[in-house]
Amino acid sequence: MSERTEIIVSVNGLSYTRHVEPRLLLTDFLRHELGLTGTHVGCEHGVCGACTVLIDGRSARSCLTLAVQVDGADIETIEGQGTVEHLGRVQQAFRDHHGLQCGFCTPGFIMTIADILRHHNLDNDEDIREALSGNICRCTGYEHIVNAVRELAKERGALK
Repeated sequence: MSERTEIIVSVNGLSYTRHVEPRLLLTDFLRHELGLTGTHVGCEHGVCGACTVLIDGRSARSCLTLAVQVDGADIETIEGQGTVEHLGRVQQAFRDHHGLQCGFCTPGFIMTIADILRHHNLDNDEDIREALSGNICRCTGYEHIVNAVRELAKERGALK
């Protein structure tokens, strides 16, 4: 049995202290230790983007991150973006523009979009598509997702 390491993290504004195995992935920590199952496990290789969360405000693949690496970090997951009764702004834009179908990739897209709207310039649809290129959707064809991001970027004055 391997030695456990204590970590203290803030997840969606709540502080957690846990003892974890050094090899525990952040996806498994979030899903199994904290019960936050909105972070999806897709390819488990960092390619699809389904497991994207924000670590200290920046998007990261939780399937490539060990839980011990986020000790002291501020993590945001899809559960922190809104509720069924009160959708967050990115979630509402997805709904308004029909940016989801099966919904499996949606949490990762929403977390990626939260990051790009905070930290990147989006001057046109090409910039939006490039910013979203690390997330894979097998259902939508991306046009509705781009429309949602375009609306959000215009609201923030980032797009003409």
